[in-house]
Amino acid sequence: HGIINMPITYEPLEPELVGRTRWIQAGKHAGIHGIKAQMEQLGLSPTEVQLKEILVRVKDLGDKGKTLTDTDLDSIARSVLGKVAEKRLLELEDLSVMTGINSTPTASVKLSMDGNTYVAAETGVGSVDSAIKAIQKISERLASIRLKEYRLEAITGGTDALGEVVIKVEDKEGNTASARSSSGDIVIASVEAMIEGINRILMKRKLTGPKVGLANP
Repeated sequence: HGIINMPITYEPLEPELVGRTRWIQAGKHAGIHGIKAQMEQLGLSPTEVQLKEILVRVKDLGDKGKTLTDTDLDSIARSVLGKVAEKRLLELEDLSVMTGINSTPTASVKLSMDGNTYVAAETGVGSVDSAIKAIQKISERLASIRLKEYRLEAITGGTDALGEVVIKVEDKEGNTASARSSSGDIVIASVEAMIEGINRILMKRKLTGPKVGLANP
């Protein structure tokens, strides 16, 4: 905040004088004003609510020792900006994943919709697979929505790299929706993307009726 309001206090020379631009490191010490300035540099215009969510995600990763690059920040921001703006119809209440060398990966999820709570557990070939299957078990029963496509990309290198998950879901009427999410935890990114995709179809059904395909986020 200080360097943005009064840069001369912290910078003996303006970065532009030596062919540079001012760059603020995003991490656990990030503030709302610094994140807002970085959003402007990236050409993004989040709302105040979205800005606060971006800051929470940045601080969470910073607390885990992650140093964020511009690419990381851009992915986090676009993930938040791509969310359905209105209140979600389907919410994730809890997620638990168990895996091990001699045990079958198992995930249990608790979702809520219209004041009702739904719980499901599934096994899979890995934590992501079991978590998605558990969500799908509920979404198929509630709204006949299932996963159609799944793609995972590492945004940056290293064991603490952010992973970006892009999914496409489809219902029995052929309505489709794509969603994306990024996180240092691939399971969390996958679950968030899946929940977002389901909500996109639910919202479109609510607003426009059946047989509507949504554009990629």
